[in-house]
Amino acid sequence: MTHTETLPSGLRLLTESMPHVRSVSVGVWLKRGSRHESDAESGVAHFVEHMLFKGTERRTAQQIAQTIDSIGGQLDAFTAKEYAGYYIKVLDEHLPLAIDLLADMVMRPALQPEDVEREQGVILEEIKMVEDVPDDLVHEVFVQQFWNRHPLGRPILGTPETVMSFTSDRLRAYFERTYLAPNLVIAAAGHVDHDRLRDLVARAFADLPAMTDGAVAVPPEVEPGFVVREKDLEQSHICLGTPAYPSAHEERHAMFVLNTILGGSMSSRLFQHIREERGLAYAVWSSLISYSDAGALTIYAGCSTDRVREVIDLTLAELAALRSTPVDAAELRRAKEHLKGSLMLSLESTSSRMSQLARQELTFGRQFSLDEILGGIEAVTADDILRVSQDLFRDGAAVATVVGPAMDGDLTLDHLRI
Repeated sequence: MTHTETLPSGLRLLTESMPHVRSVSVGVWLKRGSRHESDAESGVAHFVEHMLFKGTERRTAQQIAQTIDSIGGQLDAFTAKEYAGYYIKVLDEHLPLAIDLLADMVMRPALQPEDVEREQGVILEEIKMVEDVPDDLVHEVFVQQFWNRHPLGRPILGTPETVMSFTSDRLRAYFERTYLAPNLVIAAAGHVDHDRLRDLVARAFADLPAMTDGAVAVPPEVEPGFVVREKDLEQSHICLGTPAYPSAHEERHAMFVLNTILGGSMSSRLFQHIREERGLAYAVWSSLISYSDAGALTIYAGCSTDRVREVIDLTLAELAALRSTPVDAAELRRAKEHLKGSLMLSLESTSSRMSQLARQELTFGRQFSLDEILGGIEAVTADDILRVSQDLFRDGAAVATVVGPAMDGDLTLDHLRI
């Protein structure tokens, strides 16, 4: 059973009781991410996330690590483009300590100048890591072109220039205007009682500022294009994509099934036709990127440089087939069952249930039951897939990026006609 409550400060609390387990996963989710930064402060949300582990007014960084290790817990965090999160998984008996530690980190970070200076070097190395992982890099290059000149197209990590410009004062200014009660959601799943957790949260987070920051997000526009980043590699990495629906769109379930049919499973069209039948790529798959006001369906493949054109042509042929011919009943059934099974298996842990609670609250402002989600998937028809394919796979709207060795001849937008 799930419970949702908004405290007087505006802080939202969500719980799901799972009596058959002994663990509790609890997270503090911030509904602000890299898209809410200015160009000059690109990467500040991610930098602050790092700094919250470097000590508080009450604990040093070592004491934070020792606290979580002493109870056998797991502590982690992330920054995304629309939100950030800090979460702990512990045995139920250690929930009070977990709440105290999370509150300490997200309310009273030390942000010492010497720690900021050290962490600048760490994040610069993290930025370099992206350059050294070509299948990550090609997706980064893709979004920079896809949402060019928009915050969603900027890297979450920022740039070396912006990272080196951050000071303790600038980080604190961002923290104080962003980490506010109405911007935060606390979600917990596992062996937890809602009333007891509410009392713990109300005490630990009592000093959270209750004002709002008034941040406004402007929807992006897609900029079609073909970008090639030459890099001395053994193979080329391709990312091709088209616009997709925002995360709360009414056609989202049809989009999920469409993605599964196209490249979201081992029996998908891309995997079977490009890898299994022709042996052109070891890895080929499609995925969805969904934000509050925008989305993208992306296709990735890694292949030899002399096969790039062939892989792109075959991929575009699959998109054309989906928008012209209805899928048959067996393929539709297989995709639905795969999607439903993957969803149910992914929700077997307390941490995944906690994440599901928070994401639904941030996306929809309400909780959908598993039966509602499964019903939405089951209701998708072949006509729905055809309609959504025709809506998303339009000529003149595709973007492609290639990272790898120099190719013979140029690739242009004309090569992206579906």
